[in-house]
Amino acid sequence: MPAPVAVPAAPPAFEPFPYCGASLFAEGVRLSELADRFGTPLYVYSRAGLEAAWRAFDDALSGMPHQVCFAVKANSNLAVLDVLARLGSGFDIVSGGELERVLAAGGEAASVIFSGVGKSREEMEAGLEAGIRSFNVESVSELERLAEVAGGLGRVAPVALRVNPDVDPKTHPHIATGLKSSKFGIPIAQAREVYAMGARMRSLRMTGVGCHIGSQITTLDPFRDALGRVAALVDELAGDGIGITEVDVGGGLGIRYRDETPPSPAEYAAVVRNAFGGRPVTVHVEPGRAVCGNAGVLLARVEYLKGNGDARFAIVDAAMNDFIRPALYGGWSRILPCERRGGAGSAVYTVAGPVCESGDFLGRDRELDVEEGDPVAILSAGAYGFVMSSNYNSRPRAAEVMVDGERVHLVRRREQAAHLYALESRLPLPHGDA
Repeated sequence: MPAPVAVPAAPPAFEPFPYCGASLFAEGVRLSELADRFGTPLYVYSRAGLEAAWRAFDDALSGMPHQVCFAVKANSNLAVLDVLARLGSGFDIVSGGELERVLAAGGEAASVIFSGVGKSREEMEAGLEAGIRSFNVESVSELERLAEVAGGLGRVAPVALRVNPDVDPKTHPHIATGLKSSKFGIPIAQAREVYAMGARMRSLRMTGVGCHIGSQITTLDPFRDALGRVAALVDELAGDGIGITEVDVGGGLGIRYRDETPPSPAEYAAVVRNAFGGRPVTVHVEPGRAVCGNAGVLLARVEYLKGNGDARFAIVDAAMNDFIRPALYGGWSRILPCERRGGAGSAVYTVAGPVCESGDFLGRDRELDVEEGDPVAILSAGAYGFVMSSNYNSRPRAAEVMVDGERVHLVRRREQAAHLYALESRLPLPHGDA
């Protein structure tokens, strides 16, 4: 076993959304100015924030063969993917649509890993024809289907089995993926048998092993446990004559929303090095939230301040359809005024939206000094924000902008109501009607 890797001191974290005086900024631009210029709700991303977070992983793994593959499901805006592709990022995808987005954004197909439990034949064909790096296969049935599809195209599909190590990531149940009760992956106890099956299929090339145990993980112990089990499997497969050359260790490293103290990318990388540093493999890591989560905010504007008995509400123009994490997961994000007023009018509010649901809230028990018309920022909204938004209550989805220093780019126009029903049609007139 290699000697444990020492963890270097982490550099100070880059803050993409600082206060400067009374104003909250995105890099060199006031957020209140963006709210006025583009309207609200509005997603705002920091290019420097994205680049700093991605490089933290890439730098932490320097010196060992690796690829940082951004988890596209966290934020699939073309401009976000473009920024990361220019850095040399790989991409972890879970659908054919995400593959098209990566390619449209300038990503290299050869750096794409296709994960997900329900790949269709059409998605497999698209991945093979594009020439992706690997399929993360999650069941025997999928393995057999991929062999059939690849054989029909006269191709050999590169395969990594996603194994399920039955490790509790100590996170929200909806985002825990490494337990034996989860739909994801192949039980690690069955993996050698399935590898032997795949090795006999002429249209498959069994080159890798993958593992992903969940999201928003704030301690290293689950990673350490899971990667130790995967490393043991790699050694067992070598004894079976199956040489693994690539290991996908997944993502899941958490970020700070409130008072969490998640491990740094350097601390996470030390666990990866201790597990695989002495083995002839290329390691793939798949951060998503840890790259884009704190590089984005959602801007909203206070429509009304109201009191219902002892309860106070700040009704804003963003809602659960724009940012569903609070309603779906009980997610907590800081909510800050874009312009500080000094605190004289501070009160404790539930920040709620206009959607017709009692669960439509963005934050509870928030002390804010705001007035009607003020813009506010919901922080840590860069991951699982816009990508999970919807048109519930026939609400057009928000616009998105990217800030690059003092420059601002509109990277997705705001939807209009007519866009929401453009693909729909009324019934034809009954026979005989004029």
